Amino acid sequence: MTVSEMALGTWGIGGAGWDERPEESRLGAIRAAVEQGVNLIDTAPAYNAGAAERFVGRVLEEMGVRQKMFIATKCGTEFINGGYVRDCSAAAVIRECEESLRNLRTDYIDLYLIHWPDGKTPFAETMDALSRLKQQGKILHVGVSNFTREQMEEAGKFCPIEVYQTQHSMVFRNNEEQMRWAAAQGMGVMAYGALGGGILTGAIRERREYAPSDSRNRFYRHFQEPMFSKIMELLKEMDRLSSARDGLPLSQIALNWSAQKAFVSCCVVGAQSENRVLENTGAFDWSLTPEEDAALEEALARHLAEV
Repeated sequence: MTVSEMALGTWGIGGAGWDERPEESRLGAIRAAVEQGVNLIDTAPAYNAGAAERFVGRVLEEMGVRQKMFIATKCGTEFINGGYVRDCSAAAVIRECEESLRNLRTDYIDLYLIHWPDGKTPFAETMDALSRLKQQGKILHVGVSNFTREQMEEAGKFCPIEVYQTQHSMVFRNNEEQMRWAAAQGMGVMAYGALGGGILTGAIRERREYAPSDSRNRFYRHFQEPMFSKIMELLKEMDRLSSARDGLPLSQIALNWSAQKAFVSCCVVGAQSENRVLENTGAFDWSLTPEEDAALEEALARHLAEV
């Protein structure tokens, strides 16, 4: 798979756990990504019970571009009654694959990822199911998301793992060691949350309260103290770099920083509007200088080394 440096993430497009946007805005974000040359879309049945997948399938069919695009979707986690339920049993994997094919209006999935290990199903069972789906041509490539290195080594005994997806951004670097390891094994490495759930855009400068179900309250810790205040100091450093670059958006600085890492194949970037997609894709029209990258690394070490 030869993919764009940016993949469109569709968790927010699904509409659960994020700000509400009109349906047309969400559909417009997908169209804009395709028009800007993004050829990889990352989705999952867990993104509002298949809603994100259905949006993706609808747009790609209407635009007539399915054959030009790579679709990554997932199995093993479902969104049921407002909660996330993990089940990596063979029966669940096969059922979810069929449902995703219908949602996406396609007869094959380019990349099928285990969303999260469920902690109870033997990897042999899950990976055997994925192998069967691959043999049937329903999925073309197999990957995992949110796995440890040890889990990847164990699961890989039963089916080759071609892609590793994990959270990674300027404000979340916990997985860099295993990202490097995965890249060294020849896996593609997808970095999700590359904008830190939106905090690295600089649009949020004051602490807010979010609903318990909001992903910025439930999943991303960047919006709570002490992390929030430390990130605000980092944003000041990014503001200075932006000013020196004639006002480049902070989102582009953050994405550039991530995409330039040798162990990152592509950044998964969520957006719910055409304007955000256009801003994000602009990050790949330029590159940070070594001096700018070093300044950012120094700022990260100064403000975020202890979190």
